[in-house]
Amino acid sequence: MITEHAKHWLTQALANIDALPAMPAIALKLMALKLDSAAGEAQLMTLVEQDPQISAKLISLANSPSIGLARKVCSVGEASVLLGLDRVKAVALGIAVISNFPQLPGSQNFAPQDLWLHSLTIAIAMHTLSLSMPEHLRPQHDQIYLAGLLHDIGYMAIHYLDNAASNELHHQLRLQPKRPVMEIELQTLGASHCYIGAQLARQWSLPEEIVTVLGYHHDPYVDQIAANNPLVRLVNLAEKLLPNFGITEYCGNEIGEHEWRALGIAPEKADELRDNINELAIQAAQIADVF
Repeated sequence: MITEHAKHWLTQALANIDALPAMPAIALKLMALKLDSAAGEAQLMTLVEQDPQISAKLISLANSPSIGLARKVCSVGEASVLLGLDRVKAVALGIAVISNFPQLPGSQNFAPQDLWLHSLTIAIAMHTLSLSMPEHLRPQHDQIYLAGLLHDIGYMAIHYLDNAASNELHHQLRLQPKRPVMEIELQTLGASHCYIGAQLARQWSLPEEIVTVLGYHHDPYVDQIAANNPLVRLVNLAEKLLPNFGITEYCGNEIGEHEWRALGIAPEKADELRDNINELAIQAAQIADVF
């Protein structure tokens, strides 16, 4: 049940959505960049190398155990060889968008750093899951990382719009750790982080498949467009495999065989994938400070 307070909050939030930060200039350039020529590849390297924050985070990701490199990467050029230019572009775009929010103060119940850890880990988990998918169903690596990094950007938008409401929301999520996150959000705010995030993504003209991920990753089968988007199902499955990692956000932990089969993954591989992803989550926490 949506309370009158929640209805009022939603009305105010939607009225103020234009007050959210605009898409950063570097993100706009990255989105427009084509990597089908030597000139485009060189421009990507130039854009990334000119931004110290993006450069440091890319190098840190390339050195993470989840990538599995035997030697240490020390430059953006080396990271691009390891990760691939498409993934470098996607990760750089995701970092640029996330970092575009001012360094907001945390609250008693929510810290942006925890959300970044969660998002990075989900992206890595999605990549791991995708390797077990048949090639004809598997999304591109760049889409996987961008979707994983941005899927919960709605929480940052809520935090930016109303720090007190964000604090209350995450307080309620901690008080009711086994209650579905969207039920609590609707009662507390009148809208979910999925809805707010999708509105922001549309305002920023992000790709439509990413907008769909933001809007439906907690209910991937409610809409046919979402159900046919493997990125949405990948995020949903990854979050069920990593319950409450980084942030408190209950989305159920029962995974039916049909959910594995929808991604073309044999259910018999579930236990092995779960163990691998839990190990990667621990490793991701070791590089989270850079993010």
